[in-house]
Amino acid sequence: MHDHIDHQHDHDDDHHDHDHDHVHRRSWGEALADYRRWGPYAAGVVVILLLYASFFTVRETEFVLVTAFGRPVHTITEAGPHVKWPHESATYFDRRLRVYNPTPSEFLTRDKKNLVLESYVLWRIAKPQTFVETVGNPEAAEMRLHDIVWAGLAASMGRHNLDAIVSSDPEQVRAESMLDELSEQTGSQALADYGIDVLDVRIKRLLFALGAVLSAERERIARQYRAEGEEQALRIRADADRQREEILSAAYKEAEEIKGKGDAEAARVYGDAYSRNPQFYKLTRTLETYKKALDEKTTIVLSSDSELLRLLTRGQ
Repeated sequence: MHDHIDHQHDHDDDHHDHDHDHVHRRSWGEALADYRRWGPYAAGVVVILLLYASFFTVRETEFVLVTAFGRPVHTITEAGPHVKWPHESATYFDRRLRVYNPTPSEFLTRDKKNLVLESYVLWRIAKPQTFVETVGNPEAAEMRLHDIVWAGLAASMGRHNLDAIVSSDPEQVRAESMLDELSEQTGSQALADYGIDVLDVRIKRLLFALGAVLSAERERIARQYRAEGEEQALRIRADADRQREEILSAAYKEAEEIKGKGDAEAARVYGDAYSRNPQFYKLTRTLETYKKALDEKTTIVLSSDSELLRLLTRGQ
């Protein structure tokens, strides 16, 4: 009985392994059949994608810079269809003229006149590889152009007087030649540094700086106030000197009158005292004289018959 069960079990295992091998062979067969059915389509899709990634078109208004993993390979300037490797990338640049309008800036001429200039710059991309390596995009390029143009305008204005820029005499005006020279200098620097071709730099508008106008007006008003103040100060000082002289003259006159009256009164009193008691008057005058002549530090030697000693000891 036991042997029969083992034999039945072995028969079942053999049947199971046979079914598994049959299912496995069937799965591979189905996969191979699916590959043969859909493989060409998948390969076609891959080929189409590779062709799409390899072919590109350049328009008349564009440059194309071909790069491989971010590294420039070559530049294409001719319009039409072109081919690249699938792993390469194509970066398009507009080759048409661009107009950059810097913000108005204040400059100082050689004769110290403040001007506000509003300018414009005509430029385009000339060397895409240099452009990409240095600035990367038009916005950054215009920032670099602003620095170059501003420095050039500042240097040019500092070398010329105002009448060389704007004047009623056409023979004195040098603005056009100055801007031509600036365009040439700016263009050579921008082309060498950033791959940018600057075709022209021109001034759209010229204004006197408001700060300079206000400063000049304030200075004129200040000068006027100072002149008026100095004139008024001179008048006040002259009037004060005149009043001082008048007051001093009147005071001196009055003092002399009072002094005269006092001297007259003193003479009258002295005369009246002398007429009443000549000896007392003489004694009083003598004492006043000694009082003026002698003080506590004075030492005198008197003889026995001195009138002063007799006056001091005897009172006569």
